[in-house]
Order: sequence, then structure tokens, then C-alpha cells
Amino acid sequence: MQVQEDLGCNILPSRVLRPEDKHCVERAFGSIRSLLFEWLPGYTGIDVADRGADPEGDAVLTIAELEHVIATWIVGTWQRRRLADHSPHWDPGGDHSPNSLLAAAFEQGGFALEIPSPDLYYKILPEHAVKKIDPHRGVKIRGLWYDGPALRPYEGERSSRGGRRRTAWIIHRDPRDRRTVFFQDPLTHEWHPLRWTGLPPDDVVPAFGDKRVGELLRKVKAAGLRPRSDQELLPQLLALMHKAHPVDRWATQMTKSERIEIAREREQARAAAADRPQPPPPPAATSRPLGSVDARRRRREAALDGPLEAPPRLGAEIRRRNLFALPPATDPREREGER
Repeated sequence: MQVQEDLGCNILPSRVLRPEDKHCVERAFGSIRSLLFEWLPGYTGIDVADRGADPEGDAVLTIAELEHVIATWIVGTWQRRRLADHSPHWDPGGDHSPNSLLAAAFEQGGFALEIPSPDLYYKILPEHAVKKIDPHRGVKIRGLWYDGPALRPYEGERSSRGGRRRTAWIIHRDPRDRRTVFFQDPLTHEWHPLRWTGLPPDDVVPAFGDKRVGELLRKVKAAGLRPRSDQELLPQLLALMHKAHPVDRWATQMTKSERIEIAREREQARAAAADRPQPPPPPAATSRPLGSVDARRRRREAALDGPLEAPPRLGAEIRRRNLFALPPATDPREREGER
């Protein structure tokens, strides 16, 4: 709901405990399964009887290859299917497909390409309202503490925002990468990352998501531990992520589900890093110090009587007159000479 409000979309919410309201979604998933997934190598199916002799050995598609296959199928097959019982009201007997309806909509209303701003990434992230910023620990989001230099001017203060979340600071988190959260300065409107206080200074801890944080907090609670800071949670987190290297934690000793979970977490972190806006590049360094340029300018000003005038811009003489105006047949000065 929050994302569609930020994007300006209109959705139709389904009724609570009414699964029949979502039959069109389930029908679409069933069609995709029967028209595409069942024909891919390594398909396991919803029933053991549908599986092949060696589905794990047949599954040779990488994530990038599978994404290309699905995108090609959507454009070439799914969007070209005939809409028999769902034709538009302005042509009920016509032979239409989603592609033809999309082309008709573009022809009627046009197509306006809108490039989103980089801040859109932060705005559609889940929000958390924090009543007060702790001077020593920062802000607590879903069981973890985050801190950064951007919070220093507002430590111990309440926000001046009004509305439903008045006097609260809004922090945005990315569920795919919980190493950082994001805070927007209310004065400059700039976005600042806040690091997890449990990260080491070298920041070599791999990315982890909401699911891993939930497992960590449940493990700490079951063990009866009461850490004084989030830095004491780091060994427990590394143990859950199989980053410790005893023999029983080697990749060859892990189960298939554990390997899949680690690979999925790594891929989600890579996608989150790709979606995050990149900082602007630093300005290029000048080859000559500015002092020498200023000194030459002062010497040039001292050699002239009046102030320096800037030279005309490149092409100013061409823009001053009309390029398509023909010159006069004879020069007026030649006429005066003849007289």
C-alpha cells in the first residue's frame, strides 16, 4: 500500500478471508506453470509423479539465463495470447491480445516516459517511526541498533513533523540488506546511511536480510543472552551465516536447503546494491594550481587601463544574424563610390 501510494498507482484491495477475490491471480500463476515452467529442464512440479529421473542434474540454468527465458516468453507468448472472452467493449468481436490492446492505448493516449529520481529507491523502502534518537546507541530498528554522523545534530530531540507520526523520526530499511538503514535530514533533505553498530570497522561482514535477523534474535533469546551492545551479536550472526569454518560448517557438509538459503541471501544483497543510488563521482583534480591562474589574471588586469571584458561565446557572431538571409545585390559603400 505504501509503495503504490508513492508511485501513484491504483490498486483494488481484496476482501479479508475471501480467497475467491484472488482467483485471477492464481489462474495466471497456473497458466505460467503449465505453459512455461513445465517445459524447463529440471522442473520438479507440484507432485512427485511429475518429476523426472534426475531433476537436480537437469537444472542447469543460472539466474540470469532463467530471467532471460522468462522475459522472452512473456513478450513472445504470454502477451500475444488471444483474449477470447475478454475483448474490449469497442471491438467485442475482434481478435485482440495484450500487445494489441497496449498498442491501442498508446495510439489513443500516447506514451510519456518518466525517469524516476534516485530518491525513489529510499521512498519506497519500509518506514519505521522512532520517537527519540539515543545519544549513545542511535536508533533501534527491528531489534538492531544503527548510528551515524547524520544523527548527531538531532540526538535527544524530537522531530518537528506533524500528522499521524508527529514528533517521530522516520527511518527506512531495506529488507534485503540489514547492514544499513537510511535517514533523510529534515533540513537538507539529503539521504544518509546509518551503519549497524555491530559491524566491525573494516566492514567485511556479508549482507544479511530480515530472515537472518529474526533467526539471530530468536537464538539469543532462547539462549538467555543479554548483550550489552550489538557487537556481541556479531559472533552469533556469523555462526548462523555459516561464516565460521569448522569442518561441520564447510560447504560440502551443508544441506541443500542451507546452500540455497545462502545463495538467495547473496543474490538479494547484490540486487539491493544495484538498486541503491550511487554517490556522485568526485570532481576531477586540476593539473595546474589555482594560485598561478589568479596571479596571471592579476598581472593582466594591472597591464590594462579598463576592466577586462569577457570574450564572446563560441558561435555568437553566427547567432547574431540570420543564416538564411541573402546578402544585398550590391554593397552600399560601392554605391557611394560610384556617386
